[in-house]
Amino acid sequence: KTPLRIGIVSDTHLRSGDVTLPAPLVRGLEGVDRIIHAGDWTHPDVIPLFERIAPVDSVAGNNDGPDIVRRFGRIALLELGGRRIGLIHGDGPYASTEERAWRAFQHNDVDIIVFGHSHVPYMEERQGVVLFNPGSPTDKRFQKRYSYGILEIRDGTFRLEHRFFDKKD
Repeated sequence: KTPLRIGIVSDTHLRSGDVTLPAPLVRGLEGVDRIIHAGDWTHPDVIPLFERIAPVDSVAGNNDGPDIVRRFGRIALLELGGRRIGLIHGDGPYASTEERAWRAFQHNDVDIIVFGHSHVPYMEERQGVVLFNPGSPTDKRFQKRYSYGILEIRDGTFRLEHRFFDKKD
């Protein structure tokens, strides 16, 4: 049985006009069954770039306008391949990004919590739940490399990993 392959992306921060996705990201997402985006698209023109690759599940981030918020909402609970995935951007006051993501779903029965906002690749298992931030494939900020994630689900088990690249072309 072939695994369900899911690309995980966040914080693309692309603008309207001649927007293109980085070539290493497009190559890395080839053949995925679905894409999960944890928000901060910044412009609706970016969404079809991902939809050409695979169906998209998403939430809006703090840099997304009302059109993206209306389309995706700010929090989602997905069921894919028999696994429950909490999805949130992770912005807000008082706590770290991962702590805000954890608190958003700590009373839900989830296997994975996907979040973004910090642009920092992150993976931690906490009380049997994997918290995962893919980083950003377009705006690495203070990180050494651009990044995204790949989730494979097969027969109820899953494997999550970060994928890194240096240049956008």
